[in-house]
Amino acid sequence: MSDVTVERIITSGAIGAGRPGLPPDGIFLENNVWLVGDHERVLVIDAAHDARAIAAAVGDREPLGILLTHGHEDHVNAALDTAALLDTHLYLHPADLFIWRETHGDAVPDFELADGAAFQVAGVELITRHTPGHTPGSVCFVAPALGTVFSGDTLFNGGPGATRWEYSSFPQIIDSIQTSLFSLPPTTIVQPGHGEFTEIAAEQPALAAWLARGQ
Repeated sequence: MSDVTVERIITSGAIGAGRPGLPPDGIFLENNVWLVGDHERVLVIDAAHDARAIAAAVGDREPLGILLTHGHEDHVNAALDTAALLDTHLYLHPADLFIWRETHGDAVPDFELADGAAFQVAGVELITRHTPGHTPGSVCFVAPALGTVFSGDTLFNGGPGATRWEYSSFPQIIDSIQTSLFSLPPTTIVQPGHGEFTEIAAEQPALAAWLARGQ
């Protein structure tokens, strides 16, 4: 395995402009975009807000694909532009296509993600785990050799992602976390779609409190 790095690019922007119940200009969010690779090749995880910033971070490296953790606007709104700038492919779980279309209409990602799909970069494997609950097609990407999971909006420092939409499910996200994430080694680093990292061991003791709190 070569010298693999995990890089965080924090991008920001407004989403939901003009939608009922939101401010006219939308709401402002910061997102984590993750780059996994070495000095030659890289995988991009999520494409939020700023295609040029993501492309600049990739630099001269060969982009092996853009892996999308789910279809929400703030994680995919720069996806088409980023893919065009980098001349690379987009991957999304098909259960989130209906959400993706709210942002991108009839344009579709290049490939469908499936549970267990594996991606290689610089001798490191990233394994897709389907973790529905936040959205039907939410996924996480586990990198065992790095002791890391890229959790999107499934698990954060402090608890599970939001389940306030009609297509979301609090019981389902809890089941996804328990079966797909809490089965990872306790020292696994959790790199989420927003905010700071955590570890599996730091989140496991809070399960009972999450259940008591509900969504």
